[in-house]
Amino acid sequence: MPNFIFIVADDLGYADLGCYGGRDADFGKVSPNIDRLAEAGIKFTQGYSNSPVCSPTRFALLSGRYQYHFRGAAEEPLGSKTRESQTLGFPVDHPTLPSILKGSGYKSALMGKWHLGYPPTFGPLKSGYDEFFGPMAGGVDYFTHCDVNGRPDLFFEDREKSEEGYLTDLISKHSVDFINRMSVTGDPFLLSVHYTAPHWPWETRDDKRLSDDVKDNLFHLHGGDINTYKRMIHHMDEGIGWIVDALQKTGQYENTLIIFTSDNGGERFSDNWPLVGGKMDLTEGGIRVPWVVHWPSVIKPGSVSKQLCMSMDWTATILDAAGIKGISDYSIDGISLLPILKDPILVFNRPLFWRMSFRNQRAYRLGSWKYLKIDDDEYLFNLSVDERERANLKDKDLIKFNSMKEAWINWNKTIPQVDYSVNMSVGLPLSAMPQR
Repeated sequence: MPNFIFIVADDLGYADLGCYGGRDADFGKVSPNIDRLAEAGIKFTQGYSNSPVCSPTRFALLSGRYQYHFRGAAEEPLGSKTRESQTLGFPVDHPTLPSILKGSGYKSALMGKWHLGYPPTFGPLKSGYDEFFGPMAGGVDYFTHCDVNGRPDLFFEDREKSEEGYLTDLISKHSVDFINRMSVTGDPFLLSVHYTAPHWPWETRDDKRLSDDVKDNLFHLHGGDINTYKRMIHHMDEGIGWIVDALQKTGQYENTLIIFTSDNGGERFSDNWPLVGGKMDLTEGGIRVPWVVHWPSVIKPGSVSKQLCMSMDWTATILDAAGIKGISDYSIDGISLLPILKDPILVFNRPLFWRMSFRNQRAYRLGSWKYLKIDDDEYLFNLSVDERERANLKDKDLIKFNSMKEAWINWNKTIPQVDYSVNMSVGLPLSAMPQR
């Protein structure tokens, strides 16, 4: 039975990694360990997140379903004001990736960010994980581990825990410890490694002094720079190197499927080239993300796939790889990509849909075509020749435009409609940075 490690970065841009064309930093390679995983595995160039903002994507990852089925995922994203809510979180009675795998003998742990509702009503242990270490909120200081309200937010299992250290390193070290322990028990495992890097505040391993400066404004709108941002990615990459090293030392390397991605597109200092837009946008820069997958016993090294996919497809892939073909009284929206891992030349039709309350956005991708709506404006793009979404073909090809729009409308009828009491939080207003 294979092991699974699902690594999720936070607000990483499409081109931040070397293997996706990212530029070196002053200190050298930004992501050498992730790049090596890509060289020895497969890289997806047309992969997407389920949402252009954090917690909705995490609803999709945990469930394998479109996030629109969950009231909590309508929040864009879940904010600190939902801390006392008994409704805005992942429903504890809903099947999840770890709870389904548990039925087949898997042990599981989440090391890192949860962001799917607060205890005592919600939490990782209530949703199938056996172990948890990390913050519950969407963003915390890397050293004090306090949230935007200055409240300590570091948990071990379901209890608040104080542990000194740089959060990225702590997540990596707890992940390595779990791998080592699983090698002793021999249990197959799912390890979810959900880093907060490179999400604000802009703190590297050497920036502990900044904690006092950002404690009243964790968004850190007055700070940060590209070099700091790249160093934060590099710290995460170092931790991934520790994880791979632990797998090799314990003899679990060949039989472990490693998946790396981001929860959404990049934000302030990210590189999304050649895409436009970023976090909160349904333009390509907000939803096209890296997908690096490594499985020595299955994947041919150096593979590249143009297969369309999104976050929830990888939940389906893990279940398929574990030999779980169906779950009674529960259906998922994700589609397994296991055939692609075995034969990267394969490509199958995969329609992808998105919806955002923020700016009344819609998007639908089918093949190389994309229908997009932002506020009251609608677009049609051929991404095979226009990834930057600059040439609107709506009026030139009305037949294609109308068919794409109608398909989105028909899909939207199949999911719960928007609750207009939802909260939308734009942490980066135009007053803080000019329009991208």
